[in-house]
Amino acid sequence: MHQDISVPANPLKTLDLFCRVVDNYGDIGICWRLARQLVREHGIAVRLWVDDLASFKRIWPEVDPTAEVQQLAGVTVQHWRDQDGAFTAADIPDIVIEFFGCEIPPAYVEAMAQRAVKPVWFNLEGLSAEQWVEGCHTLPSPHRSLKLTKYFFFPGFNERTGGLSFEADLEARRETFLRENRATAFLSGLGVTPQEQENLKVSLFCYDDAPLPALFDAWQHAPRAITCLVPEGVARGAVEAFLGTPVQPGAAATRGALTVRVLPFLPQTDYDKLLWSCDFNFVRGEDSFVRAQWAGKPFIWNIYRQDKNLHHTKLNAFLKIYEPATPALSDAARAWNGANHTEVDWQTSWQALQNELPALTTAAEDWLRKLLANGDFLANLLKFAARLVS
Repeated sequence: MHQDISVPANPLKTLDLFCRVVDNYGDIGICWRLARQLVREHGIAVRLWVDDLASFKRIWPEVDPTAEVQQLAGVTVQHWRDQDGAFTAADIPDIVIEFFGCEIPPAYVEAMAQRAVKPVWFNLEGLSAEQWVEGCHTLPSPHRSLKLTKYFFFPGFNERTGGLSFEADLEARRETFLRENRATAFLSGLGVTPQEQENLKVSLFCYDDAPLPALFDAWQHAPRAITCLVPEGVARGAVEAFLGTPVQPGAAATRGALTVRVLPFLPQTDYDKLLWSCDFNFVRGEDSFVRAQWAGKPFIWNIYRQDKNLHHTKLNAFLKIYEPATPALSDAARAWNGANHTEVDWQTSWQALQNELPALTTAAEDWLRKLLANGDFLANLLKFAARLVS
């Protein structure tokens, strides 16, 4: 589907993407993937404005957190310090994207209005399976005083949204990785022992309020040995309590059927390989949530907490449309996010999931194929932008 747009056919050649980091890695994770893909696959010159370079460095080690401007993977990265600054029409690119409705500097917006050919302006919204998204996708929003129009563009799970972002070679890379059994060498390079690789392998990326101690306890009594692979700094309190030592890459401990091993915080490209290498994945936020679906493996999503439990509504909306969601998976996902109405027996819950694992894996692969049919999010966005200026 991404081949629908060829670079020569698209008159839009430059783009600014503004990112405020709220969820430490999810916001910059999504924006960084989009920026690299825009450059690599669509030949667009991208300037990424980001306010938190320290979080950025965790997912892309080449980042210099002290630099005002730097070039990374063909992208110009601009440290976005504040809402001040002077801008002219010459500073404005063909496309401007606000990620999650972050407010761009007022002087920048005024310069947008001064440009002879107005830029295509998008508010790139968060991912949700809620039905109202379909009605708001691509809606225009005229500026209250300037001759500018902003368009809402939503990622999503069907053809009535923008779809999900995926690189042109992503599926081929995943299939090669699996077919050639590259997981063994990849995990060995992270210090995972041959015995740990024989176990049921689970990756863990969650927020601190997830009920991890209860799950660890259930895993210790599981009928099949489990290796839990957790990046450094994730759920530090619960992981440190299990290990009995400070959390650092390479730390590991075994209690009962459970081995917990701490991994270094991985660059994005290696995190994909980790998801591909595991039998089950726990993910959080939006970026790893999407990548878990492209991994074609069963997963449980730890959703970013919102006031008035609005995150529970988003979770339930996803579980309603997520075809691999068996009752056991849905119950565990709700319990993981505090959306359950009764006490959870994690040992029983995990056993049910483990029994369903072969069927869940097949269903996750089928879901991946269905999502691919919606086309790539960026290709869909650029196609819509090109129509606006034609």
